[in-house]
Amino acid sequence: MVTINIRESYLFDFLRKLVLANVQKTHVLIEPVYIGTQSHRCYIHKIARTAKEGGRGRQTSRTTAVNYETNPPAAEFQQRITRLFQDLLHQGDRFDTALVYNRVNQYYLTGTMQDGLLVLRKNGDVLYFVRKSYERAKLESALNPGQLVQIHSYRDLLSFLPENLGHTLLEMESMPLAVLERMRKYFTFDSIHALEGTLARLRSLKSPYELTLIRESGRQHSHLMEQIIPGLLHEGMSEADLLADIYAAMVKLGHHGLSRFAMPQSEMVVGQLGFGESSLYPTNFYGPGGMAGLSAAVPTIGCRNRLLQRGDLVFVDIGYGVNGYHSDKTRIYSFGAPPPEEAVKVHTACISVLDKISSLMVQGNTPEHIYQTVMADLPAGLTPHFMGFGAERVKFLGHGIGLVIDEQPVIARGFKDPLQPGMVIALEPKCGIDGLGTVGVEETYEITPQGAVCITGGAREILIV
Repeated sequence: MVTINIRESYLFDFLRKLVLANVQKTHVLIEPVYIGTQSHRCYIHKIARTAKEGGRGRQTSRTTAVNYETNPPAAEFQQRITRLFQDLLHQGDRFDTALVYNRVNQYYLTGTMQDGLLVLRKNGDVLYFVRKSYERAKLESALNPGQLVQIHSYRDLLSFLPENLGHTLLEMESMPLAVLERMRKYFTFDSIHALEGTLARLRSLKSPYELTLIRESGRQHSHLMEQIIPGLLHEGMSEADLLADIYAAMVKLGHHGLSRFAMPQSEMVVGQLGFGESSLYPTNFYGPGGMAGLSAAVPTIGCRNRLLQRGDLVFVDIGYGVNGYHSDKTRIYSFGAPPPEEAVKVHTACISVLDKISSLMVQGNTPEHIYQTVMADLPAGLTPHFMGFGAERVKFLGHGIGLVIDEQPVIARGFKDPLQPGMVIALEPKCGIDGLGTVGVEETYEITPQGAVCITGGAREILIV
């Protein structure tokens, strides 16, 4: 069976003729199949091929995926740009020009991510200047062809933009100073303001299309953690071995292959994992878990020298994603023996914290109020190492998630915008235990008018493997 997902019917006609011209004594069955929601349709053509060999019929099969229809319809991106303009115009004199350099934000607004610069002007102009790959941008972008401009240097923008860009918003955490200085060779700015907050608020509210992908990520994520990972654990394997096996299983299951973060210089292939006390090891990653990693030069992946032993707690905190959109989940396993009583007690306390946070995540409540309410009344079963071991404690209980794993809103002080339906938040109450490791839970929730709904399967007790 050959499965092909193509964008234009003439490509399919070409392929059909090619197959018929080059495969003798082959019967070709062409069957169009429609999958997905009404806002996201893939056109899949199935070609079943039967070849005759040595006078006997043999069914041969092969699957080829050429994904040209993975984006939502153009109207989805048009709505996002309209909402962005509405927000920018409310900022009054602060906005004459907005420059979008971050590639994830470029994808969110255009349907493609290239080496380029998306420019929005107060008069309503939207232009996407692309250095590489302009050809791919033409294939993928939801913008009109006239809004795509091939460039070789920022000097080329002068043919389309005034030398003075006025009051300009840009992504201060994403655009390197060197890029800004190159822009200054050709353009002047009356003032520069941060664009991150505006885009973060926009992206925090997911569309039905985005929610569909995040729910699917959560479904696959739960299956991975509950059904697949237990079968990967075996005595004597290293942490690096386990991560490699998990990654292979993730990609085969449907994972999009990487974990994206907004935090600068975050390097994470799959997530954090550790055997026993290894999950308490200090890490530069701003999260409650720990990880020794391969070395000081590569403090991720997992330690090659820490081997799994009977009685170890296994801490697995990984992000998962489908077509750009993520979910987040943590699972604790006990290998070869029941977990220690203290671990069970602390883990159960973390589940109670999770339940309390999720019950408070209702429309209109604020992340700051939720954080303060929960932190003011923590269960007695927790150790002093709640949300980080020793000096490694972090000051949040959960985070938004979507095109990157660390989105807004954050369940922490300072986040005062009320929760709204369509937001997606990962909650991760975890606690370190000296000599044993990190326990706790993490689940991803969708905010609905009826409250928070878990989309990653729900928290469970420590699983004995």
